[in-house]
Amino acid sequence: MHFLPFRLRVVPRTLRFKQPAGTSRGVYTERRVWYILITSADPQIRFTGLGECAPLPDLSCDYSADYEERLLAVCREVERTQNLDTESLRDVPSMLFGLQSAFRSAAGSLRGDYRLLYPSAFTQGQRGIRINGLVWMGSYDEMCRRMEEKLAQGFACVKLKIGAIGLDSELALIRSLRSRYDAQTVELRVDANGAFTPHEAPHVLEQLARYGIHSIEQPIKQGQWHEMARLCRQTPLPIALDEELIGVNEKARKVELLDEIKPQFIILKPTLHGAFTGAAEWMQLARERGIGYWTTSALESNVGLNAIAQWCAAADPDATMPQGLGTGQLFVSNYEQTRLSMEGDRLWYGHAKQREFAQEVEDFKARWQTPCPTLTVHTSGSTGEPRPMQADKVCMWNSAQATVSALGLQPGNTALLAMPLRYIAGQMMVVRSLAAQLQLWPVVPSLHPYAGLHEAPDFAALTPMQVYESLRVPHERSLLRRTLCLIIGGGPITAELETALQTFPHAVWSTYGMTETLSHIALRRLNGPTASTAYKPLDGVRVSLSPQGTLQIEAPQVHEGLLVTNDLAELLPDGSFRILGRRDNVIDSGGLKMQAEAIEAKLADLPVPFLITAAPDERSGEAVALVYEARHDLTGELAALCRERLDRYEQPRRWLRVDCLPRTETGKPARKLASALFGKA
Repeated sequence: MHFLPFRLRVVPRTLRFKQPAGTSRGVYTERRVWYILITSADPQIRFTGLGECAPLPDLSCDYSADYEERLLAVCREVERTQNLDTESLRDVPSMLFGLQSAFRSAAGSLRGDYRLLYPSAFTQGQRGIRINGLVWMGSYDEMCRRMEEKLAQGFACVKLKIGAIGLDSELALIRSLRSRYDAQTVELRVDANGAFTPHEAPHVLEQLARYGIHSIEQPIKQGQWHEMARLCRQTPLPIALDEELIGVNEKARKVELLDEIKPQFIILKPTLHGAFTGAAEWMQLARERGIGYWTTSALESNVGLNAIAQWCAAADPDATMPQGLGTGQLFVSNYEQTRLSMEGDRLWYGHAKQREFAQEVEDFKARWQTPCPTLTVHTSGSTGEPRPMQADKVCMWNSAQATVSALGLQPGNTALLAMPLRYIAGQMMVVRSLAAQLQLWPVVPSLHPYAGLHEAPDFAALTPMQVYESLRVPHERSLLRRTLCLIIGGGPITAELETALQTFPHAVWSTYGMTETLSHIALRRLNGPTASTAYKPLDGVRVSLSPQGTLQIEAPQVHEGLLVTNDLAELLPDGSFRILGRRDNVIDSGGLKMQAEAIEAKLADLPVPFLITAAPDERSGEAVALVYEARHDLTGELAALCRERLDRYEQPRRWLRVDCLPRTETGKPARKLASALFGKA
């Protein structure tokens, strides 16, 4: 396997089980694994890959007391040769699995997400993987309770570990289940882990067959090919080989095993059975012989489980049989950054909200491709209730092309979509991705769009609130700073936030626009040597002032006719402009007219989130009012700060503490709603 110049590092970790995991071989309370981290050796190229080596000490063919030293030696050789030679590593399947996963992860990193190894309908959130519920060995009462828990969680296929508490007790457990659920309602599998002797096994199989058991895994210990073949010929219920495949790493030997034993099923465990290449070889040989199979994990952490689940979904996309991929939930501390989630008896890639948002994006793209020349978009609601309007697709495309040209976006650049698709800002990010062939990363809109990312996008469009909140979290701040091109719109940028953005190493822009102009028609650079306090119109856009001093826009590529805004503005000789505030945000108090945004600018360093609005006043008509977000009453402290910073007539005369500032869905201050709060008070 060839790859970009890379380095490898091995990171050991101990996982602890939530409860003792009992098998016929013993009880697990903790689990030792080794993560393989691959990083770029070229400072000009950034990528990260993560894989997991998780051998089982009493089971894996490549485990020994000096496993870590041997793994380090293998990694040093792979790093020295800059090549992963799969054939030379057939006899160390857990090491090969970790390395193959790491390389796949690195390739995903270059595409934007190191967690994405095998793209498929599963990783796109379109299809979940049906899995079995696992009931570990324990006392009769413990196993009854665990079985009931699995059924309550929605599992229609349950796998019982047997061979430790006595066949009579285990049969009683199965009999209890079958008295309430027939084989059509609950599929029941049993896993013996080689617990029975060749002499005992026929009787065990006969007893189990009475209860409509789907299959039994490894009824006798591995290595007894002749006895296992006899069982498979005579068994009253299907037999699945598991441990039998361990250590059978050469293709010729695999053929020999399958042709001699002729099992009904085999179980594919990449960590134990040859990594992805070895498991794929087993799969193909089984298909050729009409042998059934399913995939299971082998007590890996979420790193390994993520890799196996994705491989399983991509290698066998039409599988309907429940897989054994539920072991990620067994550990107290696990790798939490994967996107795996359990819902009922299905394993999903991504949580429900993320999948729903990704589907929204696909639905929007489908609507974009229809012959209808327009799309419905809603105004932001910052000056009233959001209202629907029809946007012309040609104009949206023109707007996207203007942005792509102004920002220098290139095909293949990654673009973060973290805006609701109901509004123009979100829709235009999708259209830009189509216009410039960008790789779109849809992330459920929230105040922390970078929280689940591990690579910085090349391009992102965020609201001031999203930027403000992201800057408060070190991980998110680091990714935000590494974003190559960041545009911020949908609300005013405070002096404090603008100062924080000055040190960003890459381009940060403030945008000016509205729903009617199909996103922005002007940009203002916030950092670097070309930073400015004025907005520069995009090519083809002209601006002027109305008699009332508000901005007028002529942008024939995106809007028909002259658009008169409510934004008070100042025009500069070079054609750029400054926004002074909204005309409808003027507070008329006893004949004195004050701009809410101007007052807010003077109070930019208040210690709490706040906004200025107008409150009804019997004497003056309107009064300056301040709404602030805090857990406790801070009116006295804030009033003192206001007296220091504001002129006498600008002083707030109405105060209101709220748990959360009123904002629109797109993050803009909802001043009319804030004003209405004073009316209710």
